[in-house]
Amino acid sequence: MSKQLYTLEFPVRCSPTILYEFLSTPAGLGEWFAEKVDERDNIFYFGWNGSFDQAEVVESEPEKFIRFRWLKGPNDEYFEFRIDKSEITNQTILVIKDFAEKKEIKDQSLLWDHQVKDLFHRLGN
Repeated sequence: MSKQLYTLEFPVRCSPTILYEFLSTPAGLGEWFAEKVDERDNIFYFGWNGSFDQAEVVESEPEKFIRFRWLKGPNDEYFEFRIDKSEITNQTILVIKDFAEKKEIKDQSLLWDHQVKDLFHRLGN
């Protein structure tokens, strides 16, 4: 069964510069995304419960977005953190794009929601 792209949006009270550090560096990602994060040669090593998954940075633009691709996953699937600004309220919006099977999107969304709450706690939101 093929996975489909889904998008989540989270308003955040934080400057894009600080938020991008939490989305794009081993130290920042280690605060909320994984228990342990290392990076070598554009490959990030994410550790949970003693096992590691590797993801490469496919594309990034400082303070705008970073896109990762799991090395064990299909080449056309990725997860992305994007920083947008609401034109109406001028509020910073964290946009997460990821892939999941249709029946798993709700569970995956809840997992992201939990992780983003950790991120917001670290940011003081």
